[in-house]
Amino acid sequence: MSTDHGGPVAVLVGTMGAGKTTVGRLLADALGVTFLDSDHAVEARAGKPVQEIFVDDGEAAFRALERAAVATALDEHDGVLALGGGAVLDPDTRALLTGHRVVFLRVGLSDAVKRVGLGAGRPLLLGNVRARVKMLLDERTPVYEGVATLTVDTDGRSPQEVAAEVASGLRRLDTPGLDTPSPSGSGYSTTAPGSSGYSTTESEER
Repeated sequence: MSTDHGGPVAVLVGTMGAGKTTVGRLLADALGVTFLDSDHAVEARAGKPVQEIFVDDGEAAFRALERAAVATALDEHDGVLALGGGAVLDPDTRALLTGHRVVFLRVGLSDAVKRVGLGAGRPLLLGNVRARVKMLLDERTPVYEGVATLTVDTDGRSPQEVAAEVASGLRRLDTPGLDTPSPSGSGYSTTAPGSSGYSTTESEER
């Protein structure tokens, strides 16, 4: 699978708990391409973990590094790219996403809170985790919807199921008129924290 304009075969966006890193790795494996997390690209540029960037340099410094890392990845990475949760808040980044296949992994408050756990390693989750997650969902969801080419719901579904639907959706985008049924969300039950298959430790959302 390739894009006419070059760049990633898919760009995953969504708030914390959406499973961008977990689903992204599964999707990349299924498509036979590499996976890149923009947070990891930022850490490589800075030479230290994201959490330390926030503490030592502040959020503004992190966002500047993130903006540059995302721009480079959109130009050079040809696999699956997962963006940090706040990356799309930058207007320059949103402009760069034009023409790319952007997949919004949508998650509700309950599932998001279960997946992020106590928010360890997530600088934006200091204090009341549920309240912070709700605030970020309310703030960012309209932005994700505005940049998305494809939206996939993740509530009550395993990463494997979500990755399969994303792959199916990408095939439909590649073949106009192809009506490939997507997996139904019915019948999937929300599991207890830590048992859903979503990692609660990856630095996938900021």
